[in-house]
Amino acid sequence: MKAIGYKIAGAIDRHDSLLDIDLPRPTPSARDILVEVAAISVNPVDTKVRKTVSAEQDQWKVLGWDAAGTVVDVGPEVVDFKVGDTVFYAGSLTRPGANSEFHLVDERIAGRKPTTLSNAQAAALPLTAITAWEMLFDRLDIRKPVPGAANAVVIIGGAGGVGSIAIQLVRALTDLTVIATASRPETQDWVKSLGAHHVVDHSRPIAEQVAALGIGAPAFVFSTTETYRHLKEIIELISPQGRFGLIDDPESLDVLGFKRKAVSVHWELMFTRSIFQTADMDEQGKLLNQVAQLIDSGKIRTTVTETLSPINAANLKTAHAKLESGKSKGKVVLEGF
Repeated sequence: MKAIGYKIAGAIDRHDSLLDIDLPRPTPSARDILVEVAAISVNPVDTKVRKTVSAEQDQWKVLGWDAAGTVVDVGPEVVDFKVGDTVFYAGSLTRPGANSEFHLVDERIAGRKPTTLSNAQAAALPLTAITAWEMLFDRLDIRKPVPGAANAVVIIGGAGGVGSIAIQLVRALTDLTVIATASRPETQDWVKSLGAHHVVDHSRPIAEQVAALGIGAPAFVFSTTETYRHLKEIIELISPQGRFGLIDDPESLDVLGFKRKAVSVHWELMFTRSIFQTADMDEQGKLLNQVAQLIDSGKIRTTVTETLSPINAANLKTAHAKLESGKSKGKVVLEGF
């Protein structure tokens, strides 16, 4: 089968950073489903792994943690899917990625593809939707108010993949006021179109801009990127007893400033359930099915902003470079081998 992989970790501009390769078609076992991949999307985790993790000896490293496609075979213990079903999912960090014609994924972390979306539109959603959902509703528990705080959430990096879906989930499922950050006219327009009530510029001090809105200190802050740059501002703007969450990987994070306000700090990694095979691993499949229902009912929409075709090393390099520029909005998708 066709696939895209590499041997040695490194920068995207290396000639061998991503290569078109051929691999054996895998066979499902246990609760795995074998998916014929129709579309994939690129996330920050793809670029981080490519830069830092080399393949094991005599093996290829295949990335990719967002896919949509059709089930073509199932393992003997599969109960929720059959051949011919269309699915979307984000896969596992500990298994080969979805940048291949055929891909194995545990059925418990797969969802039924929204019927109203194309494969490309659906492939933009799983990883970011799971990340946003778990942070908002499992970690920050935004449906539980903070006494005396403004019923509001600040989403830092609102135009990125996670921010783009987080804004929509908050608007669709809660009555919170959404304050999103974006620094360029096109990204500010993007987050407004997704439902942000207010937009502030994260290239300038955030706390002063949030205070100027006159709604009070927000109960929740969700930082999707460059947390180290904004930490002092977050500590200043968040409500006492508020809840703060982040998903990026700062080299260090001094959270002592949150103590005076008794702010709780939450880190989200959507791969935790699949890495540790947690007892509630199937919650991710259920979550994706709820996202599909929200899509099909018109309450939220896909966050794809650019589609490249076909799925090959050249186009995947382009997508990685766009993401690493730090200026992308929404999601870049690749479609069709």
